[in-house]
Amino acid sequence: MSSAAFLVIAVLTLAGALAAATLPKLIHAALSLVVAFVGVAAFYFLLGAEFVGLVQVFVYVGAVAVLIVFTILLTRREEESARGFQWTGAVIALAVFAALLFAVLKTPSLSVAAGPIEALTVKSIGQVLMTDYVWPLQCAGLVLTAALVGALILVMEEKR
Repeated sequence: MSSAAFLVIAVLTLAGALAAATLPKLIHAALSLVVAFVGVAAFYFLLGAEFVGLVQVFVYVGAVAVLIVFTILLTRREEESARGFQWTGAVIALAVFAALLFAVLKTPSLSVAAGPIEALTVKSIGQVLMTDYVWPLQCAGLVLTAALVGALILVMEEKR
C-alpha cells in the first residue's frame, strides 16, 4: 500500500509543480503550487513525520499560498501579456536536476542503514521549544508580529 500511495502522491506533487511552473495565468499557477505543497505534506505524513506535515500544511498551504493568491488578486493588471515558453529556464532547471541527481547517486551513505532513534513526538518538540529555544521562538514571533503590523500599515488607506 505504501508504494502505491507514494506513486500517487509523487504524481500529484510533480503535476502540481509542473503546472505551477508552466501555466500562463498567475492565479492558476498559484493554485497549482498549493497542490504541490499539499503533496509535499502528504509525503511527510507517509514518512511518519506528522508534526512536520502539519507545519507544512499550516505554514505553506495555510499562509504562504494564501498570501501569494491575495497578492496576485490585489495586484492584478487588466491586461495579461502572452508570454512564450522560456527555454533558458527549462535548460537551467534540467541542469540543476541533473546536478542534484548526480550528487544523490554518488552519495555513499545511501547504502548505510540508519541506526534506531527514539520516537519524536509533538510533546517532546514542544518541551524543547519552550525550554532550550524559548528566546529564538519569541524573537520569531516578534518579527512575524512586526511584519503583520507593517503589512497592515502599508495596506491601510490614508484618511484625509
